[in-house]
Amino acid sequence: MAVSSFAANPLAPDWLSVPDDANALVSGLWSRTVSRDAGELTVGGVRSSELVAHYGTPLYVVDEADVRARAAETRSAFVDAFERIGSAAKVYYAGKAFLSIEVARWMTEAGLNVDVCSGGELAVALAAGVDPMNLGFHGNNKSLAEIDRAVSVGIGAIIIDSAQEIERVAAAAERHGRVQRVRLRVNSGVHAHTHAFLATAHEDQKFGIALADATDAVAAIRQHPALDFLGLHCHIGSQIFGADGFAESAARLLAVHKRLLVGGHVPELNLGGGFGVAYTAADDPSPIRELASRIAETVAAACADLDIPVPVVAFEPGRSIIGTAGLTLYTAGTSKDVRVAYQDDGETAVRRYVSVDGGMSDNARTALYGADYSVRIANRVTDAPPALVRVAGKHCESGDIVVDADYLPADVAPGDVLAVAATGAYCWSLASNYNHVGRPAVVAVRDGSSRVIVRGETEADLLARDAAYVPSAAAEPATAYPATEQPTDGEGAQA
Repeated sequence: MAVSSFAANPLAPDWLSVPDDANALVSGLWSRTVSRDAGELTVGGVRSSELVAHYGTPLYVVDEADVRARAAETRSAFVDAFERIGSAAKVYYAGKAFLSIEVARWMTEAGLNVDVCSGGELAVALAAGVDPMNLGFHGNNKSLAEIDRAVSVGIGAIIIDSAQEIERVAAAAERHGRVQRVRLRVNSGVHAHTHAFLATAHEDQKFGIALADATDAVAAIRQHPALDFLGLHCHIGSQIFGADGFAESAARLLAVHKRLLVGGHVPELNLGGGFGVAYTAADDPSPIRELASRIAETVAAACADLDIPVPVVAFEPGRSIIGTAGLTLYTAGTSKDVRVAYQDDGETAVRRYVSVDGGMSDNARTALYGADYSVRIANRVTDAPPALVRVAGKHCESGDIVVDADYLPADVAPGDVLAVAATGAYCWSLASNYNHVGRPAVVAVRDGSSRVIVRGETEADLLARDAAYVPSAAAEPATAYPATEQPTDGEGAQA
């Protein structure tokens, strides 16, 4: 990025550059159809003002064409890479990133399998018509009911997460007269350099078993005629930008894989997912085709060193397929300038807090992980100089921050529509009703049209779950504003 003619705010993080144009859309952060039309942000050919008028804010917007394209490109990248080394690849969409009936259908139409990790996610996938054989079921504490249902519908694979689960899955398979295919989740000791809460391959953590215990666990699986062992599974973390971690993890897993071949067939190896996306201009993830090629090459080399055939290798991307393809629209409300000391001698600078009509109930990642996001004014462009802003939510928590630091035009004002980039993954799926705020709708846009794929919650929805609630004509809960009666500052608007 070129050096800006504007001075940086000393409160800004080191990675954040001050832009010459605070309206500009940084390449790689937004879905492929996002652009500005007469100054207004559009996505999928639909203007942000049109989306706000029809659905209100906050609003999750998913670029359907981009999601479908990324799903197909991801599958093609891994299939092609492993065909070149004489093997094959399977790609599972990690439903935990964002799952709805429509999204599950998009994934299957792109040729992907689907990974679920709860009874609810399984129900969504089945409602979408996904072939149960194309599903994988994760989870460190699957209930007996969840295991029983998964086996009964003929799920393609259950990922065993503990020694106790071996017996549980075997009992369910015997009860239903099935031979259930299973994988064993292990910890390779390799983890991505990421937030501690996301690093899921440490030995001291809740998922999987130690790699040193895998041989005994697989022997226990093989003692059950009702279980069919597919192979090992490992997940090394999230927001991974390169292939080195996968290469090291694969090498460790394949050494055990070779020992397991002595006792029987081991057709597959699952290396998990965690491929990262760009949330800010400082992020530089590797292209998926480059990642796939490098991982395939390292797997081939490791298998050659071990003198074993290359197994079918499975992957579970989620964020890299849907993360960048989503954005969230908010309406700006109040703002305030806060003077903050940044040096021991008392030198201060101004940080502007811009509050919006959503917050940690629709995007928990900033508060939960310290995640960074990027924001732009969506309804207009302006010649105002850039000002450092912190976009805050409306909830009664000081940590209710949506965007910790970015530059917006200094004339950002109440009523402006703000767009936050790359919110397609782990925003709706982590959403809550904190402060009794309804979860926003999810709208898919494509070729100039939009449609709701997940309905937003109203106050009536929230009250309907309260066992003490008795509807009264004198105390009807507020509902969404009609499209023709949207308030000018966005207050209360809710799809």
